[in-house]
Amino acid sequence: MSLGHALRRIVEEYPLARLDPPAGHPLAAVIRRGAPDELRDALDTIDGPFLVKGSPGRGSHWAAVPWLAVFDPTVTTSATRGYYLVYLFPAHREVVHLSLAQGTVAAIRKHGSRTDAYLRASGDALRTRLSDFAESLPNRSITLGSAGDLPKGYEAAHILGLSYDLGGLGDERRLRADLAVGVAAYRALKARGGLAGQP
Repeated sequence: MSLGHALRRIVEEYPLARLDPPAGHPLAAVIRRGAPDELRDALDTIDGPFLVKGSPGRGSHWAAVPWLAVFDPTVTTSATRGYYLVYLFPAHREVVHLSLAQGTVAAIRKHGSRTDAYLRASGDALRTRLSDFAESLPNRSITLGSAGDLPKGYEAAHILGLSYDLGGLGDERRLRADLAVGVAAYRALKARGGLAGQP
């Protein structure tokens, strides 16, 4: 397998997989272990340390939006708080978003009904700080096509990134080059103060 193959498999198989329970499902194993292994391999040429995790959901429920994330352990070890680099898989179309994102659950707990506005304002301020990545990571917003606090939170928490259709997932060299740019943006945000001073 390769990173592109792993990402493509999740995109193509997830809609049908969700019709079955996730416990013991082969695709849940790909998201938890196979795809993270491929992502770790792609990160081998980039100085770490990195923590890589994939989530198809929790317990007996598939996630509305599965994800595969890269965490700098000095920033966060969880998608709930801080900021991190993540591949997000929308429910409504065959695309993958590579997103530098803010933690959503902690923001929901802190800001309640104002979470969306808070995250979007914070994202605007962070994009200004990362303006030198605007051309290489041009997506200022993403659409995930799922209802619920978490998918909407992921959309609002997006800072910058890229999107791939299925054809784009066949170019392993480009995926790895884009990943390196994403990591560079992640590190630049850390070096420039992280989330400190956000609204």
